[in-house]
Amino acid sequence: MAKGAHRTSSPREAKEYEEEVIQISRVTRVVAGGRRLRFRATVAIGNKKGKVGLGTGKAAEVVISIQKAILQAKKNLINVPLWKETIPHEIRVKSGSARLLLIPAGPGTGIIAGGPARKILELAGVKNILAKCFGSTNKLNNSYATMEALRSLKSIPVKVQQTPVKPKMEKEAGAAMESAAPDAAQENSAQETQHS
Repeated sequence: MAKGAHRTSSPREAKEYEEEVIQISRVTRVVAGGRRLRFRATVAIGNKKGKVGLGTGKAAEVVISIQKAILQAKKNLINVPLWKETIPHEIRVKSGSARLLLIPAGPGTGIIAGGPARKILELAGVKNILAKCFGSTNKLNNSYATMEALRSLKSIPVKVQQTPVKPKMEKEAGAAMESAAPDAAQENSAQETQHS
């Protein structure tokens, strides 16, 4: 019998969250006898439907550090309020030395952002947004600032989303009809007085 004949081939399960490695950096610690080298991975995960998380992990090997970061990101998941494929309102955030500005954009704009902010916003499911990072070029600090901004977004109440907005022309036409109605009533009363 051939090797592996008893194994059943099972299809791979679809992952619940997509993963994006933001940064892998070498970090060293000075110990007696020299330096100890390790790797730090920063990973963002999300389902592109409003859930996103960020995690960091350190290990002697890159693969293990990424796995640790994914586990931490799953613990730090947040819900992002989305409105018409963008964010509900403009927001400014300061996290450490990093400052971030997020502005909602109209349909067809796309994600205009750079670095880690772009990856995190894509994983959150935002499709149209303008973002700008100030103050720091550190990817880890900018990632934390982006997460802080998404965490502090307020969702739009359901009533506001459902109330239809009347076009300006309809309002003007309605006002003209209302002003014309009293004039017609006055003319009718004047004609009745003349006949009698």
